[in-house]
Amino acid sequence: MHNEYDVFLGLDVGKSDHHAVALGRDGKRLHDAPLPNTEKRLKTLFTKLARHGRVLVVVDQPASIGALPVAVARATGCQVAYLPGLAMRRLADLHPGTAKTDARDAYVIADAARTLPHTLRRVDTGDETLAELEVLIGYDDDLAGEATRISNRIRGLLTQIHPPLERILGPKVTHPAVLELLSRCGGPAGLRTTGRRDLTSIVAPKAPRMGARLIEQVLAALDEQTVTVPGTTAAETVLPRLADSLRQAMQQRDQVADEVERMLDAHPLAEVLTSMPGIGVRTDARILLEVGDATAFKTAGHLAAYAGLAPVTRRSGSSIRGEHPPKSGNKQLKRAFFLAAFASLSHPPSRAYYDRKRAEGKKHNAAIICLARRRADVLHAMLRTKTPYQPKTTKESAPEA
Repeated sequence: MHNEYDVFLGLDVGKSDHHAVALGRDGKRLHDAPLPNTEKRLKTLFTKLARHGRVLVVVDQPASIGALPVAVARATGCQVAYLPGLAMRRLADLHPGTAKTDARDAYVIADAARTLPHTLRRVDTGDETLAELEVLIGYDDDLAGEATRISNRIRGLLTQIHPPLERILGPKVTHPAVLELLSRCGGPAGLRTTGRRDLTSIVAPKAPRMGARLIEQVLAALDEQTVTVPGTTAAETVLPRLADSLRQAMQQRDQVADEVERMLDAHPLAEVLTSMPGIGVRTDARILLEVGDATAFKTAGHLAAYAGLAPVTRRSGSSIRGEHPPKSGNKQLKRAFFLAAFASLSHPPSRAYYDRKRAEGKKHNAAIICLARRRADVLHAMLRTKTPYQPKTTKESAPEA
């Protein structure tokens, strides 16, 4: 990448203004000044620097506040890349001084692009589907966080006023039948008042199989506690509202999932990803956003390291030896790989590999990480060749992921 460009422009992006530092191949500063976040000023600078040769524009955020510079750079014929925040902070320690300024950060970005091109990540060009997906997935992440917060609040209230009831309803708090019960009956007092017959009619449409058993468990839990804890009356009025809010958040997530699925249908790599056991709509979208077509990763090992799945060797003389899970990496991508690996346990070859790791003495999470690491190898090959998942058929082959 170093020999392909004549100008390396580092942008420390901001809401209203960026700071731009441009370096030539020899490290000479060609530009160093604040840059307003307007199309006109961005285009003027990019065009001016293009007189020196091919320009590589590097940002520290390719989305949100960095979206306009990326779009204008592409429109003016410049190539775009970004420097991940963790890599930038580590590279900043190699430069003299401890000040944290926009000008210094922009110089670090430009110098990294000039001297350490392997630290950069590609910004997928011209992929409108990925840009749209990023907005939707970001919104879905917010909804997921909100749903988790409300679920925890409901469980906390039930634990406070009636622990036996929480032990029954808490683990199933997101089930439509449980939400319907809480929404229409409230807490323990409302459930007692409603009675067995009406409770059964409430849950039957939402849980035709488990409804009768659920009501039996709820009534048994109500009999375990007769004392009324202070705050129960207020909780009876709050629980229905929380249940309605949680149901609304989950419905919105379902709507977003439908929209994401329609967008994925238009992306050529989506079918390749979903062909792999355990990868659903949300993990498909997240992997596409973070990995793209995998051309930015020379080997599967590079991808695994970027996702935080590759073990880190720690050795200091004879005192510290062995490999340990990394604490760095792309946490969102690591979570997507982890969830996909967990979901694939119903797939016989994946289950066999997981069981083998458990037999070696690894705990559940460690075995799942090992499976996710193995699946990263397969996924990298699938994306690079654009080939759907193909299970091995020979009995001699080792268990695949």
